[in-house]
Amino acid sequence: MSQFKQWQSHWRALFERLCVLLAPAAAEPGHYPFARSDVAMFHRVAGGAGVALDDATWDDMLLDQYTDRLAPGTSIFGRQLLYSRLRQGAPDDDGAARLRALLQDPDAVALLEQACAGLRHADTEVSVLLFAEAVPRAPAWSRQLFLLPLALALASAAALLLSWMVWPAAVLLWLVLMGVQSHFHDSAKEWQRTMNALQRQLHAHSLLARLDVAPARPLRDAGARAAAIGRAIGRSPLGQLPVLGDYRDWVLLDNIKHYFKSRELVRSNLDLLRDSYLLVAKLEADLALLRHLRDGGGFCWATRGAPGHLAFTGMVHPLLERAAPLSFALDGKGAFISGQNGIGKSTLLRSVGLNLIVARAFGFCYADAASVPMTPVYSSMQGEDSLAGGESLYLAELRRAKELLALADGPQPAVFIIDEIFRGTNHLESISAAAAVLHTLAARGTVLVSSHNLVLAPLLADCLAPLCVSAPDGAAAGLALAPGVLARPNGIALLAARGFGAPIEAKARRVHDWLSAYLAHPGECADVL
Repeated sequence: MSQFKQWQSHWRALFERLCVLLAPAAAEPGHYPFARSDVAMFHRVAGGAGVALDDATWDDMLLDQYTDRLAPGTSIFGRQLLYSRLRQGAPDDDGAARLRALLQDPDAVALLEQACAGLRHADTEVSVLLFAEAVPRAPAWSRQLFLLPLALALASAAALLLSWMVWPAAVLLWLVLMGVQSHFHDSAKEWQRTMNALQRQLHAHSLLARLDVAPARPLRDAGARAAAIGRAIGRSPLGQLPVLGDYRDWVLLDNIKHYFKSRELVRSNLDLLRDSYLLVAKLEADLALLRHLRDGGGFCWATRGAPGHLAFTGMVHPLLERAAPLSFALDGKGAFISGQNGIGKSTLLRSVGLNLIVARAFGFCYADAASVPMTPVYSSMQGEDSLAGGESLYLAELRRAKELLALADGPQPAVFIIDEIFRGTNHLESISAAAAVLHTLAARGTVLVSSHNLVLAPLLADCLAPLCVSAPDGAAAGLALAPGVLARPNGIALLAARGFGAPIEAKARRVHDWLSAYLAHPGECADVL
């Protein structure tokens, strides 16, 4: 490097440091409240291979709440990758190995987290720009924008020094300059937010590329280019100073010139920017999972089981405080789950569903041991009527059942989790429709269904193993699962417990006894289907 270039670089560094000192201090990065649509954006525009969870399953399994539990202290970049991996469910063969390695190397983790800390300053997402939008070329005239402030300065000087007749030209140039600023101001301002976030990504990339730790090695090759592009798409230090920056924008069109210049830089370096996003976001997502596993309690690495075969030992739901562990297994058949009202059947189904989804996406489960099929999960647990849509509860349930049957024809077997199927119609038709749908669905995948219609258990005995949920030693001891069907329903008993009174309970029992004698003949229904 020549002596002049060394001198120039030295003074530029001093100048930039002075500008940083004069600029307002950046606040400590926090957990920026991004909308859920922003967190989901990367998956929508660039979701990877695999069979994605549908919206109903995502909501049934409370995965928005779960991702919130995963993501504190994580920027929009890592949160988008966590969401996409959960939603897409594409098995990541290296994911569990990366987490295992990070758990064994706390010193490397500290360096990685320090390099990624600046990502949390980003207040907008960049995946739409990088993966969805075609960045247009800057117009040819934008390269000549520097001439407009120069012409205005010359015209103003001429008007002051030579003749008042030059003033109309100066005023006209001023109006043109203001017109350009007004027309592009909002676009340039929003673009600047995106560039600030993109700079955070590129700066983190360059910091990570300098680390001599294994997880950062994939970022090394493009580290220098990422740093150079990050500097190039940034505003000049003068443009970031208060008051002076505004003056440069309105008089010299600094923001508009930067808008067009940085657009060209993004367009011409799009491949590198995409790769950088994926590398940085994946690493930050791994760090978020690491913090969650390190601070959140018990987990195990999931082993792969055959379709239709799953086993959990000491399984819990991660969103439940002080959850009691439960063991659960299926061996080639689905399950018909019965139990008293309020015993926890829905919680059991959600626990199984969420653990299956997490195992497929991240490679671990909330259990002492787990062997699970890495297959898609679909559910029907929160069917409701829709006043706005003109859809009754039963119509909503029918629509969802039809969706599940269509999903069962997908390219790979799936697990179907269904809670209280067909509540929206009368008892006889509910049993009839449920038996037909569940029997068909079970022939195409693994079905876990809970229902108070106990006659479904013998009807579906050829494809669903009956399991009864109980709390043998009280709620504090947790739940137990045993083969069989609920023998003592508590629906009528709850009438008395809730204060309806003995006369109403007695009438209900008389009706129940009559209906039981008239309708319930489970010993005669084994061959109906």
